[in-house]
Amino acid sequence: MIHTFKAAAVAALMALGLSASAQRYDGIVNKTVALVGNEVVTIADIENEVRVAGAQGMASDRTLRCTILESLMTNYLFLSQARIDSLEVNATNVEMNLSNRIDQIRTSLGGDEEVEKYFGKPLYKLRQEWFQQFQDQTLIQQEQAEIAGKVPEMTPLDVRTYIDTVDHEDLPIVPVKYQLSQICIYPDREAANAAVKERLLSLRERIINGENFATLARLYSEDPGSARRGGELGMASKSIFWPAFSDAAMSLKPGLISQIVETPDGFHLIEVLDKNGDMFNARHILMKPQYTEEDQTKAFATLDSIRTEVINDAITFALAARFYSEDAPTRTNGGQMADPNTGSSYFEIDQLKPQDYVAIQDLKEGEISQPIVSLDNEGRDGNLVYKIIRVDKILPAHTATYENDFNQLAEEVRMYKQAEALDSFVDDKIRNSHVVIDPMFKDCVFERPGWALNFSEE
Repeated sequence: MIHTFKAAAVAALMALGLSASAQRYDGIVNKTVALVGNEVVTIADIENEVRVAGAQGMASDRTLRCTILESLMTNYLFLSQARIDSLEVNATNVEMNLSNRIDQIRTSLGGDEEVEKYFGKPLYKLRQEWFQQFQDQTLIQQEQAEIAGKVPEMTPLDVRTYIDTVDHEDLPIVPVKYQLSQICIYPDREAANAAVKERLLSLRERIINGENFATLARLYSEDPGSARRGGELGMASKSIFWPAFSDAAMSLKPGLISQIVETPDGFHLIEVLDKNGDMFNARHILMKPQYTEEDQTKAFATLDSIRTEVINDAITFALAARFYSEDAPTRTNGGQMADPNTGSSYFEIDQLKPQDYVAIQDLKEGEISQPIVSLDNEGRDGNLVYKIIRVDKILPAHTATYENDFNQLAEEVRMYKQAEALDSFVDDKIRNSHVVIDPMFKDCVFERPGWALNFSEE
């Protein structure tokens, strides 16, 4: 038997069979367009998500609204089960996700007032709505993890059965992988840092003596995005900047010029134009340390000498790395490189820095590159470094095999079975839950055909 509020909503659905055009939404934002169990989806719910997507740069069209509707209905199926399973909200994740969304949107739109104007409601109300959304989201994610987690680890028999039943061309391709070692030498950072600070101090003095900050930013700043706007960054949350930059900006009164501020991007002069709570609009001039031809010539000569000694078996590459390399993370491992994101000692091509790949792409196992200019893994873009690279091992690209790629295949099979379990859950819930969808969305091509059986009558 349908609950009273559901019956009323169903009646509204049937009585308000409006056109499927997004342009007809005005004035009917509270119209219920879908019922999923005890949950209601309104046009307002869909349009709120459209606005969030728009604030984050996504295009708004009919397809987006169909996608959002299906996503909301699917989420409600998981949410309903999460409540049945008495799962608890992860408060830490909720607060983190809420803060990230608010900071991104405030920065994208240019401040609290612009956010309120864009969404047509006060920020505290948006916080309340989004807080509830993220509470629901963490329950949904936990329920999905519960379902996926019931899929057991794959046995050798599971993997063998997968290989025997799947078309050979559908087996995953393992790309070429490289195991590499390096010896690194850094340029004279202290001298370069001192030189750039001297240049910034000169600019700061010129600004204090009356020259225009924006003009000097256009001429000298090495941040191309803001330089053409006179160094202006726009109203943004302090959380999106490096802490040292945010701390300096938040401590300045509008119109004052900061001392030199160092961040992983380089060295800055900052002028704050406006502050509002934890947001600010500032100009900055960014300069990065510049290294000389002499730095490169000296480093290349040292690296070339080391390379020659290794090739002539006067010293092993690993021992040379321990003695001469200035890259702390790899020096202690005899120069062996590891992916900072995964910890793996094997690199696929797209995991290598472009400069490194160009240097080793034609080398065979055991060969050492000529000295090159590259970047390390520090800061946003990396610091300049000179290096030689040895190719320790090459794993050619190949179709995954049971003998050589068992772990990858086992993970592939498990992910496939987890996706199957989630699909099966959703399809079963669509069949066995009370679902009603307004015919105004009848033109939507949903990913799951089961939804199409639940449209109310015109």
